[in-house]
Formats: sequence, C-alpha cells, structure tokens
Amino acid sequence: MVRPAILMFLLWLVPSVTTAQQVPAPSAEPVVVVIGEGLVTAVPDRAWITIGAESRAASPREAQSRNTELMRPVQDKLRAAGIPADAIRTTGYDVQYEWDFVNGKRVGRGYVARNAIEVRIDTIDRVGEYLEIAVGSGATSLNGIRFDMKDHAKLEREALRMAVSDARAKADAAAAGAGRSIDRILRVDEQGTVSPPMPVPYLRQAAQSAAADAAPPIAAGQMEIRARVTVTAVLK
Repeated sequence: MVRPAILMFLLWLVPSVTTAQQVPAPSAEPVVVVIGEGLVTAVPDRAWITIGAESRAASPREAQSRNTELMRPVQDKLRAAGIPADAIRTTGYDVQYEWDFVNGKRVGRGYVARNAIEVRIDTIDRVGEYLEIAVGSGATSLNGIRFDMKDHAKLEREALRMAVSDARAKADAAAAGAGRSIDRILRVDEQGTVSPPMPVPYLRQAAQSAAADAAPPIAAGQMEIRARVTVTAVLK
C-alpha cells in the first residue's frame, strides 16, 4: 500500500519540473538604450476654416428659415469662387430656446439657430479672400482656422527616419565611449510624432477686416513635425 502512494506523489511532481525547464533563461547580452529625435519643417499648403451663422426668431421654424437664408449664399459663393462641393461639410447645427432672468423670473427670448461648416482650402494664399467672401455673404462668425500639409504622412515618415538615424548615431557614440561597438539593433520603439499647434491670427479681427471689405492678412508660417524613438542595440 505504501509504494502506490509514493508513485502517485512522484507523478504529481513531474509536470512542475517539466514546466520549470521550459522557462527561457534571461539574455546576458550587453545592450545600450538611446532616444532619437527627428524634426521636419514645412510650409503649410492646406487650410481649414470654420464658418458659422446664427439667427433668432420667435419660432423654431422661423429661426431655421432665417439661418438657411444666411448660410445658403455663403456656400454658393464659396463654391463659385473655386471651393469644390466635397471640401465643404457641416460640423454643427442646433436650434435652442433662449431665456433671460428678469427680477428672478425666467423670461423667454425666442429661438436661436446655429449652423457651422468647415471649409477645406487647397490654395493657401487665398485663405483671406475666402474669409472675406464668407463674411460678406452672410456668415456671422469665423470660429477657427488650422493649417496642414497635403503630404503630412510622408513628412511624418521622414521625421521618423531621421529619429532612428539620430538614435543609431547616439548608440554608436555610447558604444565607442565604452570601448565597444554596435553588433545589431535589437528593437526600435516609436514614441509617436507630434505637430505642435501653430499660432493663428485672432479671427474676430479677421472677421472685422472682412466686413470692412478688406481681405484679412493670414500668415501660414511654418509647421514642425517631430518624431521620437527608443532604440535598443546589442554591443559587441
């Protein structure tokens, strides 16, 4: 009766021993870990502007009707000036009832309808002209403008390539300082690319200039695209 019990105890131990043998031993190779950065600058060749219209009336239907009367000529004149139909999209539309508080009581002011569109401009030097057209056609607000490049993805890849090259140069320098050299690159970890926001002229001033029949001056400047990577290299 004793021997079967011993045999069963040994069988329970065997899987644990086998599993322990399958765990790989940690690598003892010496490595160097460095961070590389790449920077690409470019002049924007594309812009997006956000144009809005706001109208008020005693009923929601009338508020909507007035808003349509404001926005339809804006879009029509932008298309007539060269903006393709697929470059104009609605980004916001709402109708709300507004209230005022008078002597502690809520008093209705009527309905307000708001409509906002985003317009893509592929000819960067005409941004001011399009702002003038929008305000002169009935738009009541210019809420935002942003710049970008048509080949943004290509520029991101170039910044990434420069970041890896920078990291490799740092790895070579670190290895040489230790009296060693790089055997191979073990891994490259991308930390992402960043395009910092650009300063944009205050759009209320741009709207005022456009309303005064003068195209507002818009300077695109330069954009920066930064890439950052971590490179792990094995030393000889």
